[in-house]
Amino acid sequence: ALTGRAQPPPGAGPDRIEGCRRRAAACDPAGDLAAVARLGGRFLCPGDLEWPRQLDDLGDAVPIGLWVRGDADLRLWALRSVAVVGARACTDYGSRMAALLGAGLAERGWVVVSGAAFGVDGAAHRGALAAGGATVAVLASGVDVPYPRGHAELIQRIAEQGLVVAELPPGGHPTRSRFVLRNRVIAALTRGTVVVEAEYRSGSLVTARQAQRLGRSTMGVPGPVTSGLSAGVHELLRGEAVLVSDADEVIELVGSIGDLAPAREGPVVARDLLEATAARVLDALPGSGASTWDRLARETGLSRDQVLGRLYELRALGFVERTGERWQLIGGTGGAEGAGQRAGARRGGP
Repeated sequence: ALTGRAQPPPGAGPDRIEGCRRRAAACDPAGDLAAVARLGGRFLCPGDLEWPRQLDDLGDAVPIGLWVRGDADLRLWALRSVAVVGARACTDYGSRMAALLGAGLAERGWVVVSGAAFGVDGAAHRGALAAGGATVAVLASGVDVPYPRGHAELIQRIAEQGLVVAELPPGGHPTRSRFVLRNRVIAALTRGTVVVEAEYRSGSLVTARQAQRLGRSTMGVPGPVTSGLSAGVHELLRGEAVLVSDADEVIELVGSIGDLAPAREGPVVARDLLEATAARVLDALPGSGASTWDRLARETGLSRDQVLGRLYELRALGFVERTGERWQLIGGTGGAEGAGQRAGARRGGP
């Protein structure tokens, strides 16, 4: 249609065709291929062995091709990849969480994909690089145009240790609409998308919603409810996104059967190890002051002999002390807990 040898596709008016024809006249395919070859890169299109076939899930919006810098195989890397995206003007908390996720995923053999932007993107890439892992930067410019300029060194490191990918040919410069187009590639390329800090109008939410439409896992890292930078993430979490706090929880969602995050448990203290009746007697003792063993028997529902036996056990463990006919916690509540912990340490407990 651009050369006049065929009819335009349905919906393409004459003005649109004329605009595309002018753009096509300025294209230099041979020059673009030579430029990417000088960078040690290549051009991939659907049907190539290295083409990530999950991109075909985009249907009519699938890229015509991708320009790639780096030695790794994009198709293989994409099979175990997770997108980590978020706010450019992120807080220290957001930057730290993105770096921890990037490092944690990389250490577990997953590829971290992001957009090389300031803030969360850059922190995720750096976390993966610091862990000696794999990371992919999907740019809204050509692979030879580092954007943002302040990340020129980071993008060069990614090209050397990972992969730099772009839909635009060499020399292409980013525009607002191209960032949105770039986000669909990030969403389709990966097994899931994690959002770390995002306002309501954040571009990272575009990536997350595109991932949802494609049936990918969508995750969010929560933040303070008073922070506008977490408002977009919390809105996602109110929908179908899943809350995650570390790399293990991410992998539990996107990994294979059996890739489960460890169970979350609080610390074990000495009184947690007490036998049930001993714990009941200890709970019945007042926080301050003392009590007789017959009163404890009435409060616990145990026999006097049972209570007396448990009290002597608790004294041996350092929880209680006897003063005449009365029993009390050692040093009050905090002292009893501390004494119990010391006793636990003496007998090999936690």
